[in-house]
Amino acid sequence: MVSVATVNEALLDAYRAALGAENVITDQAKRLEYATTTYLTGHTIPAIVLPGSTEEVQACVRIANQFKTPIYPISTGKNYGYGSRVPTADNCIILELSRMKRILDFNEALGYVTVEPGVTQKQLYEFLKEKGSKLWMDATGNTQDHSLVGNLAERGFGHTPYGDHFNNTGGMEVVLPNGDCIHTGMGRFANAKAKGVYRWGLGPYLDGLFTQSNLGIITQATIWLMPAPAYHEYVYFSFLRPEQIGEIIDLLRPLRLNGTIKSAIHIANDYKVVTSMQPYPWEKTGGVTPLPKEAMDEAIKTWDCGAWNGYTSLCGSWLEVASARRAIKKQLKGKAKRVAFINPWLLKAANLVKHPYRWLTGINLPHMLETLKPVYDLTKGIPTDYFMESAYWRKKGDVPAQADPDRDACGLLWCAPIAPIDGEHAQAIYGILLPIFARHGFEPMVAITLLTERALSCVITIAFDRSVPGEDEKALQCHDQLLAELTAAGYYPYRLSTHAMDKLPPPETAYTDLLKTMKDALDPNGILAPGRYIR
Repeated sequence: MVSVATVNEALLDAYRAALGAENVITDQAKRLEYATTTYLTGHTIPAIVLPGSTEEVQACVRIANQFKTPIYPISTGKNYGYGSRVPTADNCIILELSRMKRILDFNEALGYVTVEPGVTQKQLYEFLKEKGSKLWMDATGNTQDHSLVGNLAERGFGHTPYGDHFNNTGGMEVVLPNGDCIHTGMGRFANAKAKGVYRWGLGPYLDGLFTQSNLGIITQATIWLMPAPAYHEYVYFSFLRPEQIGEIIDLLRPLRLNGTIKSAIHIANDYKVVTSMQPYPWEKTGGVTPLPKEAMDEAIKTWDCGAWNGYTSLCGSWLEVASARRAIKKQLKGKAKRVAFINPWLLKAANLVKHPYRWLTGINLPHMLETLKPVYDLTKGIPTDYFMESAYWRKKGDVPAQADPDRDACGLLWCAPIAPIDGEHAQAIYGILLPIFARHGFEPMVAITLLTERALSCVITIAFDRSVPGEDEKALQCHDQLLAELTAAGYYPYRLSTHAMDKLPPPETAYTDLLKTMKDALDPNGILAPGRYIR
């Protein structure tokens, strides 16, 4: 059980004076909510403070220094599977930036928007719709209420050609641990005309220092938006055998590297697909976990999925997409179980025949189409809450209308190694994880993304029910063994959960010393997110 910390009343009074009493939360039940995530944690939270502007963030940082009390910034706190709102150290006051939800600048001609950390995927999408914009944002598969700034601060990714979020950032405003405020890129020059469009600025490039770190608080970011293409097509493919993953990666690599496919390519194994399509079949399995082979085989037949199932999108003129389509068909011919190219007209046609199709084949096409639509939309930058249901895989009962995995004791923990786009590496990662999952009793849910032209990420999901005694501990043991064996083989994660911050083998000493030197110089009182990436 998470305990609740007490806090200095003079400190609280200082925050109340700076923010207003209504924006300083000390209620015990609320603090316990913030100390709860989708895996076992034990850190206490003395209070939550909610600044509404950059100036108020600066005031909070100065108060933290005055009282030598650490703060832990979050955006909207929807970082499910990686820690949500839980800090990396004990007795941190949560600095939540969800009140900072202004869209500060928008340029249709140049394709960018400047937002605060409280701006969500849903808010930006609706803003662009209201403007009648011809620009696409990029969305993740997380909740629509996920922060755009929070995701780029973790160097997260999405589904369009602008899917590498940090790589499509044009500059930031950052509050340093001493309370000073800086602007990166060309933003440090008050009259710079290239602010927001030339990310490198002049002189040393600093933006990366403030992602996956505790060296500053991002209070604004300029995000580049993609011009809507003349034509867009969704691509789906599947392969029959688990051992084909290396072959699949090697087949797709040249298409990604030469620009035939410009969007991220997502590939999910059968377990990942099944858990996104249905709840755990408790009645059929008699309550047994993990999912027995016969139940898995039945689910694969019901959803007509392969051992590996992938999707991406093609964007450009009709001729460009047609050329890419031919190249993909040629590359996958005779290798894939199925390759399909889907456009809005084909989706409409499939909806007309979905019930006869099920009568004839026994395959649940109606539900498959319900799933296809949000995935298809993601490739066009349209956010969705659809995939939140998969966090409830091992939970009994219906998924609530307002899903909240933290509140509902869903067990969710991710390990996300990154590797070269090379089939040998994908096969090695899969070979490492399978016996570990079998040993600990979890379904091996795996999603591989060809994230850039040269690197793939492999998001491995540990899904469980936190209300079952012993499952918390078992999940953490599974995660820790997985992380240890992957890093021993040279596969390091692209991001970390709060649980994993202190579990990596040490990197080169000079690199660690450099980070510590910067941390000590910028944050001599150690008040900003202690233990987050930089110790």
